[in-house]
Amino acid sequence: MKPFKILEDLYYVGMLDPDRKVFDVIMPLDRGTTYNSYLIQAEKVAIVETVTVTPAAQEEFLSNVRALVNPKDIGYVVLNHLEPDHSGALEILLAQAPQARVVVSRSGEHFVKNLLNRDVQPLRMGDGDSLDLGDKTLRFITAPFVHWPDTMLTYLVEDKVLFPCDFLGCHFCDPRLYDDLVEDFRYYFRYYFDVIMRPYKEYSFKALKKLEGLDIALIAPSHGPILRTNPRQYIERYREWARPSEPSARKKALVLYASAYGNTRRMAEAVARGLGDGSAEVEIFDIGQGWPKEMLDKIEAADGLVIGSPTFVGDALKPIWDLLSSFVTIKVKGKVGAAFGSYGWSGEGVPLVEQRLKDLKLKVPEPGIRVVLTPTEEDLTNCREFGRRLAQDL
Repeated sequence: MKPFKILEDLYYVGMLDPDRKVFDVIMPLDRGTTYNSYLIQAEKVAIVETVTVTPAAQEEFLSNVRALVNPKDIGYVVLNHLEPDHSGALEILLAQAPQARVVVSRSGEHFVKNLLNRDVQPLRMGDGDSLDLGDKTLRFITAPFVHWPDTMLTYLVEDKVLFPCDFLGCHFCDPRLYDDLVEDFRYYFRYYFDVIMRPYKEYSFKALKKLEGLDIALIAPSHGPILRTNPRQYIERYREWARPSEPSARKKALVLYASAYGNTRRMAEAVARGLGDGSAEVEIFDIGQGWPKEMLDKIEAADGLVIGSPTFVGDALKPIWDLLSSFVTIKVKGKVGAAFGSYGWSGEGVPLVEQRLKDLKLKVPEPGIRVVLTPTEEDLTNCREFGRRLAQDL
């Protein structure tokens, strides 16, 4: 990707990565991604973000920068956070621009020193602090835990441009780069929020509050299209997705299970009846048959999560582990959790699930309940009592 002018004195110097298939190990990609970096040609030249760590990316980035300025003329390198896909070219850039000051949030100093493994003295910016570039001004908005603890957003005052780091971005590669020129990327915009921002919804909502009243003509994120067509529409989408759930008069519980031969299913139904007896609002799902698309919303809104799995070769079933792995993208800490299931020989599935719930910081007030093969009427009565106790724990 060659550098190009976005606005007078603002240039794109990032790169495209259309062939990338997975990001940060956890995110499958089918449209690649971009590493967006921006150069401000002010009296004191500033770079906002660099690119990722690969040598090819670094060389392309430096070539783009050199096409516009002598690196020795760069005064500042602004890193909205220090994740390597933003800071991967920092060291090689500083080697050619030794006079440039690195600009980070106050908590970013720790990360930049450990990134470069040498002592640096970055400029540390707090909420509302400004940096004078001579004929341009950068203002900084701290946004901790969106999605790293050192995250900040940068605002180019005179041109009303917001550089929001990973906020309002997405993994979607199209060389046309502007939101009004690329293909429909709404799915990717929401997918990015769900995986990257959703675990930090409360912090995202706080960051959105700080953007109220800010005059924004263009949003230049670190990944994906540059947003110039009614930029506020993207902020409003985030506001809708990050808005806290309204508290319910009744506690909500989900019973989520997989069942090979129907035994764990019968236990699940009895547990659900017991939760209902205890006045909890209950939904039950056989996740071995797949999940509804709104499942993560339901999990996030629930007060209790009751997980059922038979034991297969000394373990819980794969759909259960897939479910539990999805919990990293939502806030589950403090919810009530419990496990149950049928088994034939050894029964490790239930204690393994129970331990995972504890590791995820759910409260597990009731020991898991296990049944050998087909549950008896007494077993089902015990399952129902198990549900009633869980309702009280809620």
